[in-house]
Amino acid sequence: MTIQHRTSQDEVLKFLANPATHGGTSVKRFDTHAAYVFLSGNRALKIKRAIRFPFLDYSTLSKRKTACEEEMNVNRKFAPQIYRRVIPITRDKNGRLHIDGDGFPVEWAVDMVRFNERLTLDHVAEAGPINPGTATAIADVIANAHSESTLAPYDPWIQSIQLIVTRNSAAFHYHGHLASSEIDELEHASLRIFERRRGLLEQRGRLGFVRRCHGDLHLANIVLIDGRPVLFDAIEFDTDIASVDVLYDLAFVLMDLIRHGSDAAANRVLNEYLARTPEDNFDALSLLPLFMSMRAAIRANVLLTRLDDQGHPKDIRKQAQAYYDLARRLISPSPPCLVAIGGLSGTGKSTLGRMLAGAIRPPAGAILLRSDVMRKMLFHVNEIDPLPVAAYHSGTAEAVYQMMANKAVRILEQGYSVIVDAVFARESERSAIRSAAGNMNCNFVGIFLTADLETRIKRVGQRSGDASDATPEVAARQETYDLGAIDWTIVDASGPPERTFDRSAALFASDIQPTKAWSTP
Repeated sequence: MTIQHRTSQDEVLKFLANPATHGGTSVKRFDTHAAYVFLSGNRALKIKRAIRFPFLDYSTLSKRKTACEEEMNVNRKFAPQIYRRVIPITRDKNGRLHIDGDGFPVEWAVDMVRFNERLTLDHVAEAGPINPGTATAIADVIANAHSESTLAPYDPWIQSIQLIVTRNSAAFHYHGHLASSEIDELEHASLRIFERRRGLLEQRGRLGFVRRCHGDLHLANIVLIDGRPVLFDAIEFDTDIASVDVLYDLAFVLMDLIRHGSDAAANRVLNEYLARTPEDNFDALSLLPLFMSMRAAIRANVLLTRLDDQGHPKDIRKQAQAYYDLARRLISPSPPCLVAIGGLSGTGKSTLGRMLAGAIRPPAGAILLRSDVMRKMLFHVNEIDPLPVAAYHSGTAEAVYQMMANKAVRILEQGYSVIVDAVFARESERSAIRSAAGNMNCNFVGIFLTADLETRIKRVGQRSGDASDATPEVAARQETYDLGAIDWTIVDASGPPERTFDRSAALFASDIQPTKAWSTP
């Protein structure tokens, strides 16, 4: 950014920062790598910075106006409650500046409704792990946005991946704050995965998974309004940059949740997104390590570009380093494992599964498979719609367990851990799922939960909106089951879920040791 570009906006920035401009109301100013935002009362005004990067050009007034208009067009579909219109900053015949005046435009602004800036998800995550309900809502809004987005050509997206990786490396070398050997290792690892997965990327393009997405879904671009997540500040300056595989769009929020310590929320978002989107996404999980690593590297580079700005360069450098370290960790995930959780109805299998899933490596945790959900899929009904008793005969059970094992293998082949949740009342069922892990040469942990009948009946009776069709009568009838010899670890689950989690987590080997979970799923 040249001195001339800086000077051309100084007067406008000073004008917008003056409370008198806003009727005496106090003003807050926030700077990003590409914009200045002024908050006053219930209004937010966003000015494009007069800059030119390889990926955007706001260097002239005309280009900034076009960018403001495009931002409005792109973002209204995500956040109509935030985006109002594009307005000029004008100069009258006496030389005075006005917001949306009748004089000559000297700058352009996106006029928005101000929201509580402390409720962007980066701030929410800094205050503590994001709760399960919010994580589910995040998955909902992203899945809906992807389903409504338009198809885009996939060749430009695939060709851009290598360029993104090499540009990240060049920028890291340029800034000079990171070890050159580590930068090169990250680049080589990323490009190796890209070459191995190029065929999968092309297949997904042909299947329609490359779409005009949000493009910049880090946590600071998602805000809670009336308790619901709203996406804003989508990429408007380059259609190609935002025309990507939907999993690359999702990868940004997954990565940023992990970066902010909300591992369980990242896992919930991933699992809920997979449940709401086409089955083909289960066969593309192998792309997520590359996608999340690329997103972390981009975030690190964006922060490094701000080191020359006024503010807190030490803090910015620390944040950039954290994202860079995460990029390196994500590109080389640890091996997956298969966890099977069995037990009669009401022992808390699904509760434990959700608690473990967000804690098990590799990031973003394990994929959850529930026999109750698989059975509903087999009969083509909604997850919470009840099935007739006939749907639970032995032949159907065998089909469900086989379906679950096959899907677990598909996920393990992608490099992701799996948790399978089912009663597993028969020795043959327990043996079959253990064999599936052995065939994949991955670690296996079998957990069989127990609880007294009174506890189980009480829990089953309190369920609502769940995939399980078990009733107190079913729970009582299960007391007669002959479980045979149980060679899994038996865990008493009659107490609080946190105690069951602690007892179960102690079973894991060091290479897959759970690291973090919700105290309440």
